[in-house]
Amino acid sequence: MNKARRHGILMMLALLALPLMAQQQFTLEDLNFGGKNYRQMIPQSRSLKWWGDQLVRLSADTCWTVDVAKGKEKVLFTRAKLNKRAGLDADTMQVARLSGVSFPYADQPLVMASNRNERLLINFKTGKVEWHQPIVGAAQAVEWNKESRAVAYVKGDNLYVTDAAGNTRQVTEDGSRDLVYGQSVHRNEFGIEGGLFWNPQGSRLAFYRMDQSMVTDYPLITVPELDDSTHVIATPAPEKYPMAGQTSHLVTVGVLDVATGDTVYLKAGDPTDRYFSNITWNPAGDIVYMMEGNRDQNEVELVSYDALTGNRLASLYRETHPKYVEPQYPITFLPWDKEKFLLWSEKDGYNHLYLYDAGGRLLKQLTHGNWVVMDLLGFDTERRAIIISANADSPIQQNLYRVDVTTGEMTRIDESARGWHTGMLSNSGSRLIDSYQEPDVPRNIAIVDTRTGSASRYFTAPDPWQGYTVPEYRCGSIKAADDSTDLYYRMVLPTDFDPNKKYPTVVYVYGGPHAHNVDARWHWSSRSWETYMAQRGYVLFILDNRGSENRGRDFEQATFRHLGQVEMQDQMRGVEFLRTLNYVDTARLGVHGWSFGGFMTISLMTNYPDVFKVGVAGGPVIDWKWYEVMYGERYMDTPQTNPEGYSETSLLNKAQNLKGRLQVIIGLNDPTVVPQHAYSFLKACIAAGTQPDFYVYPGQGHNMMGHQSVHLHERITRYFDDYLK
Repeated sequence: MNKARRHGILMMLALLALPLMAQQQFTLEDLNFGGKNYRQMIPQSRSLKWWGDQLVRLSADTCWTVDVAKGKEKVLFTRAKLNKRAGLDADTMQVARLSGVSFPYADQPLVMASNRNERLLINFKTGKVEWHQPIVGAAQAVEWNKESRAVAYVKGDNLYVTDAAGNTRQVTEDGSRDLVYGQSVHRNEFGIEGGLFWNPQGSRLAFYRMDQSMVTDYPLITVPELDDSTHVIATPAPEKYPMAGQTSHLVTVGVLDVATGDTVYLKAGDPTDRYFSNITWNPAGDIVYMMEGNRDQNEVELVSYDALTGNRLASLYRETHPKYVEPQYPITFLPWDKEKFLLWSEKDGYNHLYLYDAGGRLLKQLTHGNWVVMDLLGFDTERRAIIISANADSPIQQNLYRVDVTTGEMTRIDESARGWHTGMLSNSGSRLIDSYQEPDVPRNIAIVDTRTGSASRYFTAPDPWQGYTVPEYRCGSIKAADDSTDLYYRMVLPTDFDPNKKYPTVVYVYGGPHAHNVDARWHWSSRSWETYMAQRGYVLFILDNRGSENRGRDFEQATFRHLGQVEMQDQMRGVEFLRTLNYVDTARLGVHGWSFGGFMTISLMTNYPDVFKVGVAGGPVIDWKWYEVMYGERYMDTPQTNPEGYSETSLLNKAQNLKGRLQVIIGLNDPTVVPQHAYSFLKACIAAGTQPDFYVYPGQGHNMMGHQSVHLHERITRYFDDYLK
């Protein structure tokens, strides 16, 4: 071969190799949410709000109106111009960012913004500050009402209300760690996300009062910071923690009349061993509705109360089940008929919407089928329809639908039949922001006409991983251990995958209720750590077992009174599937999970000690008798009524079975799965002569926050590299 020809061939080969050479490798700084480059590696989006039916895009410094049909955006106002025209000159007076503003009034050019000291309503057409109100620092809870412009807030566990004129009233005076006002109760179960509930007019405020003086303190501590020279000894940071079968707190509900300052408490009877949730108001603002459940959680009742006197008016609905009933959503009145409301229930086996009249008479079941309603986005009042999200098209999708309240006709209205869609409805309900992902789509945003179903693409996100070595993501299904139920899995293959090679494999597991791992989002909803591991030569396998969410009541309740057992059977069906794959080295099988997944990790390691070689369990529940009342008793009953189930699921008597390498990781200040779980398991292992490894993050709670999450995932990775690879 002559020299010139050889040189040409070498140049051609070099050019062909350039794309491969240019492919970059991920680091945890790229992939982990605490990483320095993480923001650049997630799919782009757009910050959007509705001003009535006008779409507005927000950035830190500019707001634009959006004409999707014409593909045009027009500057509505800038931060600099807004501050200048409003006369907000000093640093403390200026609006610092526009990305968090809102447009509370559909028919007025008012933007709700804030500076360091005040919330402001600014007329962005005239530049005039039309209203302002002080912001209280270090508030524990805040709820503002757009009609009265009054704000309720909690500070020092006491409740305060400031009216539109700036007059502040301290509503309670005895707030403390033992007596908490206006905050979430029942440890955020039953759909509870706060403790302040304005009526539509903003004239009355319902609020929680929680007496937890009788609840045992769990002795957490706070370790001094490294640069703290004033504190030498760790300080107590106790957490009120009612464990399963033990004394719980007492909750009552107060109603404040803002005009008079008078407070009455709902006469719901003895609050002992009862749960009050899903608080809402009637449209007239004079009746309070509340779901009331017994401690056994197998009975729930919808009760109405007179807001003026606190007197009980009526029981409108009652539901029971031999296992448990779990209310998650308040009733919602129809905006065009104030005598009818929607109620959520799983009573037919799936989460659906039912239409009732104000007297509690069932009018119709509005949605039907072997699928679940996931969210009620709002109403199209003119056409008398509701807009919902649901998984009616596939158990691993979320799509958007229009439901005609009169006929019950249901129509999918999102842009794509595939994927995972979230929606934000305009004021009239005629337009909808459809933001979605598909397994091969990072993010698209379309604006949908809810009445015709026509969609206009507004935004298409570029692939943020372009130029990186990306693994293959697969999704499929297998049968559960009952041989009939479909379970969905995700698999991530090594970036240099060769089907003729054998790869170490890690099963990532959660497995518990109110969560799932596999759906039709980008990369089948893969966690970014899975990509990092695939890059290092691992196969990752993730299976949603029975007990996880969005598959109906019976699917979730299959685990009742024996958490972990059915879940392990299903996970082992996943292992059986892995054994059919020639490229999976089942002699090098690992398992990892956090919280319920940590419990599952140790359960699998100790119940199947010859199957799993390495495990990493984060924040694991070890014995359910040490978990909180509301969650623990729902799924396990009490230790007194279900001693066999608690014994069967406890990992203390499984410590002797440990054979493989197991690392247990916790946050020292975990208020959710308290450190007693991990410490007791270590104690049991010491007694049994088994040898787990242990790592703790001082100052951290149930999850590692900020950059410590990068450290955590590097530690997890190294453990598998050291003992599985």
